[in-house]
Amino acid sequence: MDLDVFVTAHRTEWDRLDHLLRRGRSLTGAEADELVVLYQRTATHLSLIQSTTPDPLLTARLTQLVARARATVTGTRKAFWRDAARFLTAGFPAAVYRSRHWWVPTAVLSTVVAALLGWWIGTHPEVQAAIAAPEDLRAMTRPGGEYETYYSSHPAASFAAQVWTNNAQAAAMCLVLGAFLCLPVIWILFLNMLNLGVGIGLMSSAGRLDVFLGLVLPHGLLELTAVFVAAGTGLRLGWTVIDPGPLSRRTALAQQGRAALGMAIGLALVLFVSGVIEGFVTPSGLPTWARITIGIAAELAFLAYVYILGRRAVRAGDIGDLTAVERSAELPSAA
Repeated sequence: MDLDVFVTAHRTEWDRLDHLLRRGRSLTGAEADELVVLYQRTATHLSLIQSTTPDPLLTARLTQLVARARATVTGTRKAFWRDAARFLTAGFPAAVYRSRHWWVPTAVLSTVVAALLGWWIGTHPEVQAAIAAPEDLRAMTRPGGEYETYYSSHPAASFAAQVWTNNAQAAAMCLVLGAFLCLPVIWILFLNMLNLGVGIGLMSSAGRLDVFLGLVLPHGLLELTAVFVAAGTGLRLGWTVIDPGPLSRRTALAQQGRAALGMAIGLALVLFVSGVIEGFVTPSGLPTWARITIGIAAELAFLAYVYILGRRAVRAGDIGDLTAVERSAELPSAA
């Protein structure tokens, strides 16, 4: 593209847009419509220049112009609670629902891996001996041992806060590190499943698997689901680096990255709920069946939230990203 010719052809439009922006609130209806059209055109011009012949001075001018126009067109955003409500009822569940083809297989495969590891450890004494000395294993698995006292080792409130922080960090790592070709996410998942598999194997070998599941399931169902969603989203982000599809790699990564950021906020709330359950329900004196019922109810509520509200939002056009007016205009791409 000949930059000089391009500038000559469109300078009048940019100057006109700048003039309308300086007019502020004194625009007529027709001029306001013209401002919107010029804003969209200029955003497209900026995208074209950035992708073909980036010129620092021209890019800076058009970026500032587009930013001013966007602020004028969209206005100052003051409805925080309305935006928060939209995020919780549409944006977040839509993003989780759209990524279900990634996190559901991740959940199934990870659960199978944890079960196989648990079976392998539980049926092979030599593997158990490699994990710890026999007296240490007995200290962990005996009634009142480390596996049971872990959940009541600290005051419930501080324990819930610690669990929430640790799990939120793990989920965030899955979301962020997914861009590195998926490999860190796979490693984080494996470590989590290995930890779960060790618990299953050791407690089953001691004949106390029912006790272990009674301690893990109340909070673990929702907690692991959140981790699987984060991991699936991270894997999707990593695959976007490899295969961005019909969009440019930059555009596809920006779209998936924004969705992942929103996902991190939503999953932090989900993990907060699982942390509360782990801090207050898991170590409580409730019967095992009651604690597990609470965990199943929390899990079913989250799945209903995703598959009912999320599906509805997706069908309404929500993709878990910014709204169309908030996104920069993109150049059309051939499929």
